[in-house]
Amino acid sequence: MGEKKQMKTALVSVFHKDGLDELLAKLNAEGVQFLSTGGTQAFIESLGYKCKKVEEVTTYPSILGGRVKTLHPKVFGGILARRDNDGDREQMAQYDIPEIDLVIVDLYPFEQTVASGASEADIIEKIDIGGISLIRAGAKNFKDVVIIPSKAEYGELLAILNEQGAATTLEQRRQFAAKAFGVSSHYDTAIHQWFTQE
Repeated sequence: MGEKKQMKTALVSVFHKDGLDELLAKLNAEGVQFLSTGGTQAFIESLGYKCKKVEEVTTYPSILGGRVKTLHPKVFGGILARRDNDGDREQMAQYDIPEIDLVIVDLYPFEQTVASGASEADIIEKIDIGGISLIRAGAKNFKDVVIIPSKAEYGELLAILNEQGAATTLEQRRQFAAKAFGVSSHYDTAIHQWFTQE
């Protein structure tokens, strides 16, 4: 199975909150710290768990009506930094970048918004930017990071947590990364189809 890596800090940024409470309860019990924004942060705190605001890490507010929340070097540096790379580690220390070991994302419901007959303006606002970027960053750095790219994977992570605590093998992280690129590919294909049908 290889050496396991511990999950210490989780960035949680989800549209659908259903099914998340059981996962958060287990992560909290395992001592994993939460980092989040907006509605997800409020949801985590409503369950009684501490949650650090992404804004506290970036020292930047959520701007442009929520269009820019997580898109910041301190967030993406924390996900993309190679833990075994001395240069990366030095820069993390230099710029006070936190290690983010687990990224949980559930994207804006683009396809459901299109299917509902929503206006073009509403459909465009449901094109996820931060979430899809978090998914790609987490998947790219699967050697160090666990990426949960949709609520469909909550159960899989929960099973791992129940079996081996807040630690994953390289193979498990690689499998999540493969699913993550599947999610991002499907999502972008749906957006592409909508634009070309117009």
